[in-house]
Amino acid sequence: MSPWNHPSYLVAAVARRGATDLIAVSTAMGRGVARSQEQSRWLPEDRRPTDYFDIGLLAELGRIRKGITSFPVGARHSLVYPFEERLARGEVEVEVIGQGSLAERIRSARAGIAAFYTPVGPGTAVADGKEVRYFRGVPHVLETALHADFALVRAQRADRRGNLWFRGARTFNETMAGAATVTIAEVDEIVPLGELGPDQIHVPGVYVQRVVERPRAPATDWRALR
Repeated sequence: MSPWNHPSYLVAAVARRGATDLIAVSTAMGRGVARSQEQSRWLPEDRRPTDYFDIGLLAELGRIRKGITSFPVGARHSLVYPFEERLARGEVEVEVIGQGSLAERIRSARAGIAAFYTPVGPGTAVADGKEVRYFRGVPHVLETALHADFALVRAQRADRRGNLWFRGARTFNETMAGAATVTIAEVDEIVPLGELGPDQIHVPGVYVQRVVERPRAPATDWRALR
């Protein structure tokens, strides 16, 4: 996920609050603070701003009990991320699922759909313990909706009713809003009611319970914010 589409300040707030024993749902399990600051080792397009705090921070602090994700580890052997380190030591659990199936499980929770069949996963570890049925001769795995207690999403603009507008790719941010009991949106700007036109509202406010505006001056340490 792009750093500009990541709810960094909400992740930092969870870390400061001391929440632990978490089951985290994310397309990837993050780099963590130390890895994000190794700027010299990244290509220019991969470098993170100073106020980028991803879910890897929670793994680094030992707060995550289980990750449900498509990418539990990084793609470079030279960099081992916090979740991968804890996974190797047997300190966390992981449920790996294809990115499309993960998105659909989240969307199903938002739409009130209990489960769905997908042709992705039969004959692999993804199908272990799950029902498999054949449709037109093709095996399909039954995947269930993935509900959450809290969804942390990142948008660029919101109004005071919680209507959200995103810049750029928004698949998981948009999908996750409404798939949880409480959706909290981190935004760059809160605009007056009526400023977001109907075609600009990517997520209606009915799916959002809280809106938090990002500070104007970027933070450099997740512990320094209050």
